[in-house]
Amino acid sequence: MQAIILAGGFGTRLQAVVKEVPKPLAPISGKPFLYWLITHLQKNGVDNFIFSLGYLHHLVEEFLQKEFPNLSYQCVVEKEPLGTGGAIKFCLQQTQEKEVLIVNGDSFFNLDVAAFFQFYQSTKSDCSIAVKSMKDFDRYGSVTIDEQNIINQFNEKKYCVEGFINTGILIFNREIFLKKTNHLLQNFSYEKDFLEPNMKTLKVTGYIAAEYFIDIGIPEDYYKADREISAIISGKL
Repeated sequence: MQAIILAGGFGTRLQAVVKEVPKPLAPISGKPFLYWLITHLQKNGVDNFIFSLGYLHHLVEEFLQKEFPNLSYQCVVEKEPLGTGGAIKFCLQQTQEKEVLIVNGDSFFNLDVAAFFQFYQSTKSDCSIAVKSMKDFDRYGSVTIDEQNIINQFNEKKYCVEGFINTGILIFNREIFLKKTNHLLQNFSYEKDFLEPNMKTLKVTGYIAAEYFIDIGIPEDYYKADREISAIISGKL
């Protein structure tokens, strides 16, 4: 299985505690965050990677060459920010895979990738998004899901007593994505410009998983991840 990892962001909110490295290289338990993410995905059957890079991309490339010399991967470097949709579209030029797994380079979901992919296929979805039930949150956008696991609404970030957050991990059909975004300029959002305008013509499903999830984008959660991720991967937490 092949995964595109979106790892080109600036990490502005994390600059107060992690400086001079891109967010995916923020140190977690003595290793860059990207180390733990790649290790988890490899354990889940992902054997080929495309890294979407931008800010301080040379540091990520040096890290990959040093820590994962035998990894099958490609790096795609944005000359200017392309947004999540534009970055994915740029990366798709490097693959002919029918289905593609998309993962954010600054969040960790201890997800069973094979089960997620099986759900995507069994529901005959055009796109499946991994979602997680959460209480008392305001950092994440949420989705509304019906009894058939169809996502029928994307909700803006706001305080919610309880809901399903969009973890940013998804699987979609490559040809459908390219067809639906053919008219868009380079810089666009996969959620705002691809998913939301096509809700009536695409089957978008939510794969509900209860496993550990964290986004390292703010100092509080970064420190939490620093304490917990290595234990999660080793099965000690």
